[in-house]
Amino acid sequence: MKLNKQLSGIAGEYYVAAELSRRGYLAAITLRNSDGVDILVSNLNGDKLISIQVKTTQNKLKWILSKKVENETSKNKYFVFVNIPANINESPTYRIINSEILANHIFVGHRNWLKGTTKNGKVRNDSDVRQFDPQYFREDELLSWDDLINEINFKSESELI
Repeated sequence: MKLNKQLSGIAGEYYVAAELSRRGYLAAITLRNSDGVDILVSNLNGDKLISIQVKTTQNKLKWILSKKVENETSKNKYFVFVNIPANINESPTYRIINSEILANHIFVGHRNWLKGTTKNGKVRNDSDVRQFDPQYFREDELLSWDDLINEINFKSESELI
């Protein structure tokens, strides 16, 4: 089943919030006009806090981003990339990454891409479009849910958002 872009994005946010709630964390989805933060996550004591930006796609493992992701460099911000499968009986898949690692990869990767040429041998034109493709990241850069929970647990009060 193919969802429209808006419903797909909303579903992705709720899937992520549900996964975090299942693991014992408070996951508050922000208002739709909150730029750059989709979910605020806290432990039950409220002394550990992170923010999450959710990006959702359907039936593919690549996500389109804008160049502003290159400036998303908070240690307390994470991106969760959600893939909703076409088969409604299958569960979504997730790719989780810290914003600092993502920003660096996207910045360097885009500049390397610009150094190349098109299929016709012409110089590539710059654009604001970027792409997250997990195959270009090391395994230790992509987090599991348990890794994310461990990172939340190690945040000290001085590192709060």
